[in-house]
Amino acid sequence: MTSPHTDRWIRLDGTTNMRDLGGLPTVDGGRTATGRILRSDNLQTLSDADVRRLVGELGLRQVVDLRTTAEILLEGRGPLRGVREVTHRHFTLLPERGHHTDVFAVEEEDPQLELGAGWTESLLPRQVAAHDEGEPPAVRSYLGYLGQRSENVVGALRALTRAPEGASVVHCAAGKDRTGVVCALALAVAGVPHEEIVADYALTAEIIDALVAKLAASPTYAEDMVARDVASHTPRAETMDRLLVLLDERFDGPVGWLDAHGFGADEQAALRARLRS
Repeated sequence: MTSPHTDRWIRLDGTTNMRDLGGLPTVDGGRTATGRILRSDNLQTLSDADVRRLVGELGLRQVVDLRTTAEILLEGRGPLRGVREVTHRHFTLLPERGHHTDVFAVEEEDPQLELGAGWTESLLPRQVAAHDEGEPPAVRSYLGYLGQRSENVVGALRALTRAPEGASVVHCAAGKDRTGVVCALALAVAGVPHEEIVADYALTAEIIDALVAKLAASPTYAEDMVARDVASHTPRAETMDRLLVLLDERFDGPVGWLDAHGFGADEQAALRARLRS
């Protein structure tokens, strides 16, 4: 197996876990294209220099935000929100109360929109299928994204597929769980093999101490960060491996899952072309 290249990291002042999905090998001997899709942790603390680099040098034109409405409102508008060249799309992967399908659009209509309850109070209980109750907690969470928020998983991939010219970045808070699942599906469509998808997911472990420290500095995430040790936040290869195995068993792979949820051959071809050409 060819390990993901460490030069895929994008080092910025305000992020800890940003990297390019380009440069990964594919089953037909090719490689994914650089500068098309980036994955990242939260973008709230980008510096002015970071914004200039992302928009000017790297050609960022779209942000696909997988955080909940509560997280976005609690964290406030990040620096990229004021950049007219950059479009923001919102697809929460956690079940939550309310009907804000796109918090950014709602904010444009109601700039005074505020969170009416606490961050945890905004979330609905996660439903776990009986046959998944024995799976590890992280695997259950990822199956929950696919089972309870399938339309938003597909919506995020459609946003990446239909993006304007330039780069898109997909992110959540840490850039490892919600972002990891969406990126795994995108890489599978591009023809990246199972073991390389797993390796890309696990790469976040290299920077987990700095990532936890960054999130702990935010009131939104501090309680969760200090309540558990770093090891509990660390992504493990076996988690993504198990998710992919379950998708193989139940849907004939990630692409089969996408087929079953309305992201068909034409859209898959378009996403593949974006990641490959």
